[in-house]
Amino acid sequence: MKIDANNLALKSWVNVPQGSDFPIQNLPFGIFKTASSTLRVGLRIGDSVLDLKELYELGYLHGLPFVLSDFDNEFLNSMMKKGKQATRDLRNRISHLLDVKNNELQANSNHIQQCISSVKEITMSMPVQIGDYTDFYSSREHATNIGTMIRDPKNALMPNWLWIPVGYHGRASSIIISGQDIHRPKGQIRPNPEADPLYEPCRLLDFELEMAFITYEGKALGDSITTTEAEDYIFGMCLFNDWSARDIQTWEYVPLGPFLSKNFASSMSAWIVTLDALEPFKVEGPVQDPKVLSYLEFEGKKSYDINLEVSIQPENQEETLVCQSNIKYMYWNLVQQLAHHTVNGCNVRCGDLMGSGTISGPTPDSYGSMMELSWRGTKPLTLKDGSERKFIQDKDTVILRGYCSNDGVRVGFGEVVTKVLPAK
Repeated sequence: MKIDANNLALKSWVNVPQGSDFPIQNLPFGIFKTASSTLRVGLRIGDSVLDLKELYELGYLHGLPFVLSDFDNEFLNSMMKKGKQATRDLRNRISHLLDVKNNELQANSNHIQQCISSVKEITMSMPVQIGDYTDFYSSREHATNIGTMIRDPKNALMPNWLWIPVGYHGRASSIIISGQDIHRPKGQIRPNPEADPLYEPCRLLDFELEMAFITYEGKALGDSITTTEAEDYIFGMCLFNDWSARDIQTWEYVPLGPFLSKNFASSMSAWIVTLDALEPFKVEGPVQDPKVLSYLEFEGKKSYDINLEVSIQPENQEETLVCQSNIKYMYWNLVQQLAHHTVNGCNVRCGDLMGSGTISGPTPDSYGSMMELSWRGTKPLTLKDGSERKFIQDKDTVILRGYCSNDGVRVGFGEVVTKVLPAK
């Protein structure tokens, strides 16, 4: 598939610092405001943000199927409801405007001043009005590690795991963006299996290195989205930290799965990278054995080579890199997740968020949670300041980053930064 905005040879007249996550080949969407403006749709290029509301009012987006309210909006949903082809054409149009060879906007200094702001002058907001949130459990390495810890190596994976993309419905109301602090959750824990449970703050707070995809409007209730169609229903992806209270989870998860251990906070990156922008970074995924059932079969490359990392930063200290992983390790890919989610006729809506589940790789330094990195607390990590971590402590900041790199072009997601405050 040829997408004009993905041309590796493109250069922008807007300055893009070396090593930036946001070259002209990326152009992710988000919601921002300045000190003098309302929330509206923006597009990131280098260390600048392009104001699509102003761009529309100045006449640069005419001929596309959008109206002013699609961009003069506190969420991306209205714009996204125009569908895949419309947002693809929009990204292509903006790529053309930002091309160094095009003087259409480049030569008009007054319009540039109206349309472009420095990232230092803006405040980001939640990009999507999330109606529903589903979290999958799609990393074989992660599922095997957790199963080994809580059961035994011979029965690490449940009998259904290699047959279906396991998932559960999460809580959309507590999804937050990068930069928003969270408080340590409270609940019931049972540290002594021979004694009664306790009500107190979580002792085993964990991050989960995930990515998430955002959907366009799906099909009607009762209809299914096939693996062949699935990419047409996926707008883009973001980084996702699905916080987990391991001790609350251990006590509560039987028989219905996680509840209070997962619904207190999930953190996402503020910029949504379109699936189109990730097209050049597709790779083969893991071999799936046994052969999947017919509705989960797919053709072509459906996994992505996205480098992921996690750092922990104690208060007033230097951060320490604790994990380096990649979403290409994920056993169940995006199109299989969406096909499975809808095979029973479940309807997805514009702005729904689907979490990948914790992304762990094959080596200990690629495990995507503290539960695995410290192996349930038996192998503490030593940070640069000399302190040890089995799990996340109060006043720690957890930082997720992710990017793709191909032929000298880097397409990234920015970061998710979340500080943990003491329990209220």
